[in-house]
Amino acid sequence: MNQLYKSVLLSFLAGSMALSGCQTTRKADRLFQNYDYALAIEEYQEAFAKKDPDLQGAQRLAEAYRLTGRTQEAEQWYAKVVAMPEAEPINLYHYAEALRSNGKYFEAKTQYQNYAMKVPAEAAMANAKAQACDAALKLMEEPPSAIVVNETAINSGNADFSPTVYDSGILFTSDRGSGSGKVAETGTYGWTGRPYLQMLYAQRNQDSTWQMPTPASAALNSAYHDGPAVLDSAGTTLYFTRTKMVEKAQRNPNVDPTSWVKRPLSNDYINRLEIYSARRNGATWAEVEPFTHNKVEEYSVGHPAISPDGKTLYFVSDMPGGYGATDIYYAERQEDGSWGKPVNAGNTINTAGKEMFPAFDQAGTLYFSSDMHPGFGGLDVFKAKGSRSAWTKPENLRAPVNSPKDDFGMVFMRGASNAQVGYLSSNRDSPNGTDDIYSFKLLSNAVLFVTTLERVPVKGKRSITQPLADVRLKLTPQSTTDSTVAFSDRNGEYKFGVMKGTTYDLVGDKFGYLTQSMLVAIDTVKLADTTRVTLIFDKSQKNQSIALENIYYDLDKWNIRPDAARELDKLVRMLKDNPSIKIELGSHTDSREGHGYNQVLSERRAQSAVEYLVSQGIARNRLTWKGYGETVLVNGCADGVECTEDQHQLNRRTEFKIK
Repeated sequence: MNQLYKSVLLSFLAGSMALSGCQTTRKADRLFQNYDYALAIEEYQEAFAKKDPDLQGAQRLAEAYRLTGRTQEAEQWYAKVVAMPEAEPINLYHYAEALRSNGKYFEAKTQYQNYAMKVPAEAAMANAKAQACDAALKLMEEPPSAIVVNETAINSGNADFSPTVYDSGILFTSDRGSGSGKVAETGTYGWTGRPYLQMLYAQRNQDSTWQMPTPASAALNSAYHDGPAVLDSAGTTLYFTRTKMVEKAQRNPNVDPTSWVKRPLSNDYINRLEIYSARRNGATWAEVEPFTHNKVEEYSVGHPAISPDGKTLYFVSDMPGGYGATDIYYAERQEDGSWGKPVNAGNTINTAGKEMFPAFDQAGTLYFSSDMHPGFGGLDVFKAKGSRSAWTKPENLRAPVNSPKDDFGMVFMRGASNAQVGYLSSNRDSPNGTDDIYSFKLLSNAVLFVTTLERVPVKGKRSITQPLADVRLKLTPQSTTDSTVAFSDRNGEYKFGVMKGTTYDLVGDKFGYLTQSMLVAIDTVKLADTTRVTLIFDKSQKNQSIALENIYYDLDKWNIRPDAARELDKLVRMLKDNPSIKIELGSHTDSREGHGYNQVLSERRAQSAVEYLVSQGIARNRLTWKGYGETVLVNGCADGVECTEDQHQLNRRTEFKIK
């Protein structure tokens, strides 16, 4: 009896353990099916720490990471999924997207091609994405398009994005939970595990620091998602996105107000986006009204943008009849102040993918984000000129405006020079998929072409130069700390994207060579878009003579002429760039005239050069001088030897040695 009891008990325990093992993902599956992805990820992680995942579990965890913007983890888990024989081909596509978002273009191209072979109906789209990987590699070779800085003072660990210029600061969208008091009552958004989106205001001080963000007007924030927004050029009307939860009336509706993923929120309700406007009333906002063409029963409209003249409202929608997942539409203001029927902005702008976050600069150029036009991956920012449904071919804004991750929400400062300064949003630096706000300064299409050369002495002749590769080049606009760093290629060349009318400080350094620098002013008058400069490098070896070019003196004189001063100024800059070195400045003559005369003349010339360097701020204890007269000739032009004037000139030189 005792033995039978034990057998039954052991069988029961074994069955319970097996059942428990089968049910370890039950809670995670329930959360996943209810689109509480942030919580589902935690449960799947805990379950898979105890047992190997099956196909469904691995695929769901990969999808949860993808839909919450965690591309690194999505890549890892899709790699596991596609390795399983029963995995559906769509996982190859999602794997490729994750690889591309992580900057792994070669691997992504392979997976897009694999998907094209598995799903012929999608081959055109997949092959276009594969070609986009090649385009991204070419874009990476282009000069930087802007200076981009993370505004860490206003960013939080949560999502902060899509600012619009507002008063002396910005109005932006965030899920940090510091919006209206209603957030505390409604809890968090299950999709992200963070509070609902609300609009905040951050004031920027005159010294460019930020004050603590505060909630926007209560009229702009509801109990659910609010934002992003755009202010018209007059500063009187604000257009903004608001999410509404409605009863489900169709399959595959939009859900997430930021990613437009086609998923139901629950069995009964879905999210749809609407546009609202508000009129300024002193320091507050009033007259909050819905956009005439909101239609939450059937589709979403959101991400409003207003043309500079205020006559055309552009927005994003997934309404039927578009070219892709989401398209950009426009509506024109009628004489009675109402908005006309929405019109698609056309297939020059819109693609089979997602076009989102339209915006305008002061000149009326359209900026928008797309995941289908050729770019780095995720959403890239593009620009196009035109209006309504007639546009030029969209142009990718290149790096660092764009990255392999999502880049969007571009807005320009009012009154800024050439409309080149503003803000954008990106999740490029986020380990958990959240967005940050960045400031940018666009660089115009001018190019600074830098050549780096090494000076090589040749006995008895003038020195020659040859390309010097791998020189570290640091380019900094004057009066800023926003530097761009690059390295010259094997030909000793590099092209920087620069802004016309700006002066830059260019510094080049390489181990074993003296650092060189120069100020470069990018001309605004010349029609040429390329400015060429050359940095010539000397090895930093002690006691090696380095000739200074074009240091001339009048006959029998030792005062510093203006043309010699310009050459000595280069030596001043080199000494300031290399503050640890000390030099001996030596002056040489040719063999004509007597030895004694030449010796005295060379000493006076060397001393006068040193005095000039001291007058320009070089410490005297770093300098010594010596006159060599005609004792160190570089060729055979000694007394009595017939030589040309050019040969004699080689001996009349000023040199320095590192001591």
